[in-house]
Amino acid sequence: QVQLVESGGGLVQPGGSLRLSCAASGLTLRYYAIGWFRQAPGKEREGVGCISSSDGSTAYSDSMKGRLTISRDNAKNTVYLQVNSLKPEDTAVYYCAADPHCSIMWSMYDYWGQGTQVSVSS
Repeated sequence: QVQLVESGGGLVQPGGSLRLSCAASGLTLRYYAIGWFRQAPGKEREGVGCISSSDGSTAYSDSMKGRLTISRDNAKNTVYLQVNSLKPEDTAVYYCAADPHCSIMWSMYDYWGQGTQVSVSS
């Protein structure tokens, strides 16, 4: 059974940082691309970025590019999303997803986690 579990969310002040984790079971992450997505209340699901299974290359959305880093630790079967300089508009539920190819289009992914809440407020 494939399962992805996100963690690391919480309440952060503007300008702060968080590192979110995506831990996998039932699959080996080194063979999958992992995408990160977010969804704020009343808004569409938005692609954040992804990391490739082949060469470890990354792609980031224009809205958050320069403030985040996606990395993987294959020994721990975990992918991380580091977000810096958080803004109130970053408040959303953040999801990770797995697919053979790296994409920021949510419809391309086969497996999804349940999400972790990130709230940015003073």
